[in-house]
Amino acid sequence: MQSLETLVGGRWFASGKWLDVFDPTDVRRPVARVPALTAAEVTGAYAAAEAGFATWRRTPALARAKILGQAATLLRARAAEIARCVVTENGKTVKEARGEVEKAADFLEYYAAQAREAYGSLVHDARPDTRTSYHREPIGVVLAVTPWNDPLLTPARKVGPALAAGNAVVLKPASETPGSGLCLARALHDAGLPAGVLNVVTGHVGEISGALLDDARIAAVTFTGSNEVGETLRARIAPRNVRFQAELGGKNASVVLADADLQAAATAVVAAAFGQAGQRCTATSRVLVERAVYDPFLTMLRERVAALRLGPGQDSETAVGPLVSRAHQDGVLRDIAGAVKQGARVEVGGEAPAGELTHGCYVQPTILADVTTQMDVWRHEVFGPVLVIRPTGALAEAIAEVNDSRYGLAAAVFTGSLAAAYRFAEEVECGQVAVNTTTSGWDVHHPFGGFRESGSPFKEQGTEALHFYTRVKSVAIRAGG
Repeated sequence: MQSLETLVGGRWFASGKWLDVFDPTDVRRPVARVPALTAAEVTGAYAAAEAGFATWRRTPALARAKILGQAATLLRARAAEIARCVVTENGKTVKEARGEVEKAADFLEYYAAQAREAYGSLVHDARPDTRTSYHREPIGVVLAVTPWNDPLLTPARKVGPALAAGNAVVLKPASETPGSGLCLARALHDAGLPAGVLNVVTGHVGEISGALLDDARIAAVTFTGSNEVGETLRARIAPRNVRFQAELGGKNASVVLADADLQAAATAVVAAAFGQAGQRCTATSRVLVERAVYDPFLTMLRERVAALRLGPGQDSETAVGPLVSRAHQDGVLRDIAGAVKQGARVEVGGEAPAGELTHGCYVQPTILADVTTQMDVWRHEVFGPVLVIRPTGALAEAIAEVNDSRYGLAAAVFTGSLAAAYRFAEEVECGQVAVNTTTSGWDVHHPFGGFRESGSPFKEQGTEALHFYTRVKSVAIRAGG
């Protein structure tokens, strides 16, 4: 079992206690452990961040950019090693993990480039002999709470713009997948990031939540995860003048109209639904198919899903890996059983596999048909390899069903009609809209985030992300004399 150290105040160290990390392909014994910090050590991380911020905010933007760029280079140079870590603790396939490393590097590289862009502007002033401008400056110490499903990419998505803007960060990676976040911290540390600018808190949330969330030095909290945890965080910091950014759940729908290329649509839907074993916020989990083509499209889906190979992420032939933990596996299986109890029909999958995979957290890729809009599985996020499908009417009816959700993260339509594509993009209540492509797969420069209960008003990615990590100061200067 590998023992990892964490980074606080520019120093790698191990605390007196440990948190075990498991490989979801076989959960019988831990494969690694990370320090379980105490509340006092978490408070020390904030003290280090405060000191780091004082240094980093005065570091010229181009010097900050150089460090971010070098860290991106290190991530790419270490891609094989980091991908192994992602596969081991998360269960992704090697291909998915390598893609995550590359995208994490892209985030750092992109925000390094943003350091060269304008960060303010001159504005007119009614007062004579007065030159007025505004500029953006960093906000301070940022707490970044990140999930297990993209354990390297999501920290990079948050840390990149936060550091580029001149802030310090306390990173709390998910307890299931802390090693990936530590790989990111290692790259930034080795690239020359000053002490205290990035600090990584690992440990048992129940023991450190007070110290983690209630520190007076926190200027902003950025969170990706479940709605339940997100709302708890929002309520906890609401009485304080602390910014809050959240990327929460989704129940993303893909609509297939009768004039679509059905073969291409089926391939795209399967990729969006079962990539990363369905464990991504933008995964397609609902499919609405125009009645005239429902039966042939369902047949195409069933054939493709039945052909997906379930297995360990290290196996190059694997298409769908395990879920992240036994608890999550149990939850997904309960969702499937509940759907069947409410009247859904399993078209393919629906169970945990038998045989040599029983020690892992596997769920067979599953399609559920005969689903009504009132069933829990149609309305609630499952976050696993489960796709629910039902027939619908023409475009207007399909749009209404897409919007009949508490969520509003991503949606897609497959159609040969440009008019239908424009209307769909205009009328669906989602932050991300795709036409004839997957609900997943947004680039680092694309603004990202959902509507309704899928997130907060602050977007991630692109230049939009910098709005969360900066504040605006106006300055008027009148010539003396």
